[in-house]
Amino acid sequence: MAEQWQASPWKRLQVAVIAAIGYPLIALLGLTLRWKVEGLHHYDDIIRSGRQPVMAFWHGRILPATYFFRRRGIVVITSENFDGEWIARIIERFGYGTARGSTTRGARRATRQLVRAMRAGRPVGVTLDGPKGPARVAQPGAVWLAGATGNPILPFHLEASRQWTVRSWDQTQIPKPFSVVSLVVGEPLEVAAGLDQTGLDAARDELQVRLGALAERAQRALTV
Repeated sequence: MAEQWQASPWKRLQVAVIAAIGYPLIALLGLTLRWKVEGLHHYDDIIRSGRQPVMAFWHGRILPATYFFRRRGIVVITSENFDGEWIARIIERFGYGTARGSTTRGARRATRQLVRAMRAGRPVGVTLDGPKGPARVAQPGAVWLAGATGNPILPFHLEASRQWTVRSWDQTQIPKPFSVVSLVVGEPLEVAAGLDQTGLDAARDELQVRLGALAERAQRALTV
């Protein structure tokens, strides 16, 4: 079923314009950023082992994460609404794959696409508290996906030394030009197959704790 916005020529034009402007602006901003990176070897180790990471982070750090992890073939969920369409067009130009759906519409279809992508040898990215929050409260999607595919969760966090913060539920952070961005990648979290709800909840809680610790490490790295 087509989304309502797709029936509007004006909305379709808006999507095209936003995507056409958004990609070069983000690419240009990314070129000015300096990076302090810790723990990226965890990503490389997973790839070398023949598995793929379920990359897990908070929704408010989408912009710097999109730029840093570009051109790696990572597949992410984007919604089928107006905002999801222009976001999908931008991130696809950065080399991402998209699975279309949301927690309210098309969720099962999108989840099946992620499972197929991992089985085909592609990493997956998941915003743990997305798409609507509560902010920094982990939802079960990444844990379920890891258990279903046998791939580890790879948590990470980013902080910018200077940034704009959007007044949104997730307090989206946009690094200012020429700022330093600290990226801290944590140790992989393994999730056993066939866990009951108690086990899934425990893994989710552990993941949330790890993300909190990574956020603190990323902040400290900016002061060193």
